[in-house]
Amino acid sequence: MEKLNKDVLESRRDHLRKLGLGASAGLLGLFGTPESRAEQRVTPAYAKGMKPVKIKSVKAIGTAPQGSNLIVVKVETTEPGLYGYGCATFTQRAEVVVTAINNYLDPLCAGKDVDNIEDAWQSAYVSSYWRNGPVLNNALSGLDQALWDIKGKRAGMPVYQLLGGKVRFAVPCYTHANGKTPEETANDAKRIMDSGFKYVRVQQGGYGATAISSKPDFKDAGFGGANDQYMNQTAYMKSVPKLFEATRKVCGEEVELLHDIHERLDPMDSINMIKALEDYRPFFIEDPFSPENPKWFKMLRQSTTVPIAMGELFNNQNEWKEAMINQWFDYIRIHVSQIGGITPAMKVARLGEWFNVKTAWHGPGDVSPVGHAAQCHMDLAIWNFGIQEAVSFNDKTLEVFQGCPTMNKGYMSVNEAPGIGVEVNEKAAAKYPISNKAGNWQVRKFDGTIIRP
Repeated sequence: MEKLNKDVLESRRDHLRKLGLGASAGLLGLFGTPESRAEQRVTPAYAKGMKPVKIKSVKAIGTAPQGSNLIVVKVETTEPGLYGYGCATFTQRAEVVVTAINNYLDPLCAGKDVDNIEDAWQSAYVSSYWRNGPVLNNALSGLDQALWDIKGKRAGMPVYQLLGGKVRFAVPCYTHANGKTPEETANDAKRIMDSGFKYVRVQQGGYGATAISSKPDFKDAGFGGANDQYMNQTAYMKSVPKLFEATRKVCGEEVELLHDIHERLDPMDSINMIKALEDYRPFFIEDPFSPENPKWFKMLRQSTTVPIAMGELFNNQNEWKEAMINQWFDYIRIHVSQIGGITPAMKVARLGEWFNVKTAWHGPGDVSPVGHAAQCHMDLAIWNFGIQEAVSFNDKTLEVFQGCPTMNKGYMSVNEAPGIGVEVNEKAAAKYPISNKAGNWQVRKFDGTIIRP
């Protein structure tokens, strides 16, 4: 019996020794050999980072496939085949923006690290000493958006992913209904609703209803330019409530209705007209005051419950900061390239989040497809997004710009390519050159006084 116990104990010791040797061998296999130690030192792909890439050149591409002058910045890099595009469109002064890009931004930016977007933005912003003008801000926007495009391509992600990812599946948009009468506009709004839009901006005869105004005295007196428009401000004020009434009768309460005053009324007249619209529940009334009249927003806010959108003509933070902090309007309506691109626009959006001010980026036909795509990327990622202006592109534009944002039943989407996702066919762009055609923004009162838009 004693011998049996000794044999059992010895067998157990032998078994444990074998287990220990096996474990030691396993540990030696993991850590002991040169190969295994080298394997442990391999840096995971996500931690390797990316090699530095420099800006090689910055140039402007001007094109007008849809009639309006469009300016796009192309940033080329020291990495072969890597480049980015950004929107720098200032239609009314397009040729000056081209000069600012080619003659000033190009030498300023050559050799800079493409990854340091904030530093590039800040250095370009102060490089002319004087700042905040639309020419230089648009040039800066083209640079900024192009660098975001490059960063997305380097990361292999759409720009919205770099901004935090999606908070909505697509971007709700509004589009424009128009007509010579309230009834025509209402029927146009119904047509738009039937195509899938939930938001419609209603205008009668253009901004300020200039089409309903008769011949003014300044024309008879030979004052002003031959193509200057006339706006009867009283007639316009009376027409807008009728326009909303007619549209509600045709379209019902489901649709959200918007309207743009376009800063064409005196402040007190804007306040009175907006108050008259309360029963029709506008989604928002846009640009009631010119940028020279910011203090009137406090009175407007105290006078009506109608939501207000503002900011199309803003250039810098001193024009929107106080109003947003004081919650004097509900939607910040800035033109993204006018303030310098994605970098400052995201700062504006983040500011608005804390004061319940939503975004409504300006998105007319004189924003390039690159600019529309950049705005759509931000819209997808911004929690306090409000609404986006819809866009459509003709065949010539689609020839020049590949990968444009798409519209479907009132929603805008970007393609899922890395970066901003829009490519420019420079050979096709050259077929539609820009001009110094600035458009006519001269609108006058009956005596010839200029109305400030």
